[in-house]
This record gives sequence, structure tokens and C-alpha cells, in this order.
Amino acid sequence: MPLFSEPLIRYGTELLTTARFWEDHCVDRACGGYFHFLDRDGSAFDTAKFMWMEWRIVYMFATLATSEYARPGWLEIARHGYDFLIRHGKDEHGNCYFALNRQGVPMIAPCNIYSDCFAAMGCAAMFKATGDSDCRREAEAAMQHYVARIGNPKGRWEKSLAGNPKRLSHGHYMILANLGYVLNECLGTDRYDRDIASAADKVLGTFWNPERRVLFENVNPDGSFDLDSCDGRHVNPGHALESMWFIMQHAEQARRPDTIDRACEITKAMLEFGWDRQHGGILYFMDALGKPHLALEADMKLWWVHNEAILAVLFAYRLTGEQCWLEWFRLLDDWTWRHFPDPQFGEWFGYLNRAGEPTHLLKGGKWKTFFHVPRFLLTGIRQMKMMAETRT
Repeated sequence: MPLFSEPLIRYGTELLTTARFWEDHCVDRACGGYFHFLDRDGSAFDTAKFMWMEWRIVYMFATLATSEYARPGWLEIARHGYDFLIRHGKDEHGNCYFALNRQGVPMIAPCNIYSDCFAAMGCAAMFKATGDSDCRREAEAAMQHYVARIGNPKGRWEKSLAGNPKRLSHGHYMILANLGYVLNECLGTDRYDRDIASAADKVLGTFWNPERRVLFENVNPDGSFDLDSCDGRHVNPGHALESMWFIMQHAEQARRPDTIDRACEITKAMLEFGWDRQHGGILYFMDALGKPHLALEADMKLWWVHNEAILAVLFAYRLTGEQCWLEWFRLLDDWTWRHFPDPQFGEWFGYLNRAGEPTHLLKGGKWKTFFHVPRFLLTGIRQMKMMAETRT
């Protein structure tokens, strides 16, 4: 049997099922934008509109509208959200609010730069799908806001005082590595090459600790590691693995084989660190020294962590051909598909306990939307297709 023949069928079927779930349930025809607080059956249980989630839906439907899986109506859905968010989603300085109410009235101030990130991605995908120059301008403006705010991400909404230690956040640079790649690809430019390379080097050179073989989420401004605080010891295996496939994607395009090797080394280390040897799956949060983690959800299993882990493994296998990555793929693929998909209503559960049982039946909420699952399926399909053409 050809390599990946069964997963390719399964992933393709699931991509269409997941897209159909959101197509049927997310569009707010009365007010604009999307419902993203969706119960198990797709019914809305809240009407607030959080910018991360809203712009991610724009990005995903616009991306799928230009993909090999394109269906009539998907670009219209993306435009529906884009128009609403452009009208209501920014303050007078161009910063994206964190949340709006159903009608588009601001609920939460622009206190989080990831809103700008996902606005940039959504607008860039809209430009690729439509060629509309306004979409390009909006994408570039949101990118400028994101980059400008990395040094002071919360701005005047920062609550911390002088006694709270300052940190560099892995997430800010991880996202920049992917954000620049998306904008380059969607806008047809190389303008963001330097941003991508700088972010990748920052992740590999600052947050990776080769002695402990752990990628830290938070480090001191001078690049040192704080092992005396919970915040300093915080490890997020899913973030680390997501970061590595972003970096491999960049390194392949930029022809940086040493960077690919480094990213593969970190991927392997973080899989070994994060894998739950008792129940299977990857733990959500961990402490670098094995001390107690303050987050009550630390030992849970989340959908996006497993989505990103599988993508990191597929990139590593395609780029190196090492058999260990195929073994990791089979292990992760089996555990993920046995626990997250909902066979009754479609889409995926997002939140499982350590043993792999759903703790929440929702399909969308404050942090889950139409993004990680479809991006994983589409990207995974493309990686597998490339390998299926060259390997048996």
C-alpha cells in the first residue's frame, strides 16, 4: 500500500466535515461576523466575538477558498467576517480590540498583540483570495502593529508593577516566524524574510536550553533562565512543537539545513519530554524541573497540541527521511484520532482529561475556533502528498 494512502483519505474527509460544521453554524447573518462559542451540536451558547477567533475564521475560510478543496460560498463567508471586523475591530490608533459584543461594540481593549497577528493573517489570506488592494494594506498595517508592540505587548493596559519580573515570551517570536511566512506567501513578497529569520534564530538561540533539553516559554530579558519561579520554569510542549514546524518551514525555503537539524533535535526532545507515558498523548503544561505546576489544566490533553505535534513530525520526516519520525507519526496519529473527533456531531472535542476523556463538549469557545483543526488537516495532507510522491 502506498505511503500515507489511508491517512490522506481520512484527513481529506475530516477537513470537509469540519468546514461544513462551521459553515453551517458560525455565520452571524443578522449582525455580521461569526458565532464562535459553539456547543457540541453547533448551537451558539454566547454571542461575544473575540478577535483571535474571528480573524482566524476569516483566515481559514479564505485559505480554503484558494485550496484544492475549495467549495462555493467559502470566500463569501470569509468576506462576511472581514467586512465586519474592518468596520468594528480597531481603535483609533489601529490596534485590534480583544473582544466585541455581537453588534460590534468593543468589550475588551486592545490589550493583546495576538489580535493584530491574526488580523494580519486574515487580511493577507483575503488578499490572496481576492486581489483586493485594501486587504493587502490592512494586512501590512496589522503586521506593523504586531512588530511594533513586541517590546511592550500590553502597552498602557499592562497591569504588572515594578516588582514583577520582565520576560521575553517564546510565543511572540514563534508567531512572528509564521506570520511573516504567511504574509510573504499570501502577498507574493519577500519583504518579511528578515523578520522570519530573526524570529527563528531568537527561538532557537534564546528559549532552547540544550543542557536541560527543554524549550522554555519565558526567559529573562538578557536570555538567562529563571529556575526559581513557576513562570520561569513554565514549559508548553505544544507551543514548542508548533514553533518547530514553523521554523522547519522557513528553513527549507531559506535553504538553512543546519536550522532544520536544530529544529528536528528540539522536536524530538520536546516529544520525549511532553509524552504522557502512563496514558498517552501530550501534556498541556509542564515544569522544567518537574515541580508542581500552578495551572489546574496542566495535565489535560488539548486538541491543538496534538495537531501541531503531528505537523512537526510530518515536516521532520519529509525533510530528513529518518524512520523515527514515521514511528512518532503513527503513535501520535493513533492517539489523536481515537480521542478528539466527535463521531456524532462532527468537528473535534478540544479538552480532555489526562486519561483522554472529554471534559468539555464545546466545539468553539474563547480559545477554540475554526483554525487549528482545519489548518492541521490541510497542511498535513500537503506534507503527506509530497512524501507519497517520492516514497513507498
